Amino acid sequence: MSRIVLTEELRDDYRRAFATCMIREERAAEVEALTETLLARRTRYQTVGERSNVPWFVVAALHYADTGGDFSVHPHNGDPLTERTRHLPDGRPVEGEPPFTWEDSAVDILQMHHFDQWRDWSTAGSLFVLESRGGWGYRLHHPDVPSPYLWNYSTHYRQGKYVTDDAWNESVIAQRCGAAVLLRRLAERGLIDFAAEGEPAAGPPLRYDESETSSWAETLQVFLNTLPGIFVKVDGRAGPRTSEAFHRLTGLYLPGDPRSGEPD
Repeated sequence: MSRIVLTEELRDDYRRAFATCMIREERAAEVEALTETLLARRTRYQTVGERSNVPWFVVAALHYADTGGDFSVHPHNGDPLTERTRHLPDGRPVEGEPPFTWEDSAVDILQMHHFDQWRDWSTAGSLFVLESRGGWGYRLHHPDVPSPYLWNYSTHYRQGKYVTDDAWNESVIAQRCGAAVLLRRLAERGLIDFAAEGEPAAGPPLRYDESETSSWAETLQVFLNTLPGIFVKVDGRAGPRTSEAFHRLTGLYLPGDPRSGEPD
């Protein structure tokens, strides 16, 4: 499905980016309206999802990201549903006869990219699939610019875009809301649950640990430093100082801290 491998390091990158994703204030109303549109179409997305083993919210995000949510065109490339695709990938769907329903065409592209065989619909796994569809050019050749296919309308992305598959323009700003931003807003509203779609549930994601670094610990440390009188080193290690700062904020030490009173 992809020439990039979903390593644990990449998982941490996706988790960190999603956890710190903030929708730009000037785009908030537009993102809210887009979210309502996706919800109004949820039944159609669920139909495709059930046929292809892909969560409805991933189907929805792909539909918007690829065609702006147009149900009259093939999601492969925007060609009309009245005939098979003429542009790359051409001749799709292979099975059936035109005119095609959007649902049939959507299932075809998901199968063509083997998304129907993907089983990791955790936060990181979902973002990995979305970025594979958007293209790896940003991550491979412009790692300082997060893919706008995922992050446009958030504070993660400012400018820089591939105007064609091979032509990069440093000053161009993407116009369409990022797919991950839509998922972030749906998650904020409690409308999707990545854990229910395969996120490992092996206890709390953040525990007291001086020996290992964690993206969750780093995110917590950044937040703690915004509070009056709290100063902790941002190193991703959830050690005693970080746990003490957490205790000042919540009255509790981090899970696993000897001071927490947890049984061994």
